[in-house]
Amino acid sequence: MHSATTVIPVTRSRLPVARGAGLTHRGLVRDRNEDVILTDPGGRLWAVADGMGGYGHGDVASDIVIDSLETIDDGDPPAEALAHRLADANAIMQARAAEPGMGPMGSTVVAVIISGAHAQIAWAGDSRAYLLRGNRLRLLTRDHSLVQDLVDRGELSPDAAGTHPEAHIVTRAIGGDEGFEAEQMTVPVTSGDRLLLCSDGLTCCVFEPAIAGLLSAAATPDEACRDLVRAALEAGAPDNVSVIVIDIEEG
Repeated sequence: MHSATTVIPVTRSRLPVARGAGLTHRGLVRDRNEDVILTDPGGRLWAVADGMGGYGHGDVASDIVIDSLETIDDGDPPAEALAHRLADANAIMQARAAEPGMGPMGSTVVAVIISGAHAQIAWAGDSRAYLLRGNRLRLLTRDHSLVQDLVDRGELSPDAAGTHPEAHIVTRAIGGDEGFEAEQMTVPVTSGDRLLLCSDGLTCCVFEPAIAGLLSAAATPDEACRDLVRAALEAGAPDNVSVIVIDIEEG
């Protein structure tokens, strides 16, 4: 007689996975593209760095940011890794600025590490992160800019912010000072979500209702990137335009 055997089924977690694409363009006015993007075939690390041309050497600044982020290992804790690597980029940028013939330089950034069911987002300046869930587009980041400060204090309406003559002035950027610290947030993500990272070259000429429509209509991240950049070009693209679109899919 055989004894009874209890079989306990193995439950395997089906954490979401991330797949995306990125695209950057010089735009229609700038002489060169000082934006740099980082896309990850493994789906973990993504970033947009927007070199500040007004400071000089904006292309060098954005390269420093992306080079520093690329050293993040898969096993590094997301929040700490982003904080440390962006602080490293700030120190490197200040050292380069002190070299003969260089001078002050700076870059905005928005970066995300997707780990399991969470997206850890770090940013500085007016590069942005959005979340599309269903048909609703939500701005996740808050611009570090003069006009955003005016809006927050009630001295400027949100509708007037985009056309304000000082809309280009950022209040926090990598390379700005020794005490630099990126702002961070953790966002739960689920299958069906779509994330957008972008430089202000998109949002200065393509408004959020149009962005939401293009993101919703595109079948793939690659198609969404092409459609967003095309919309910016059709609107005049006065600045470099960079976009990354990431789909959160069932594992």
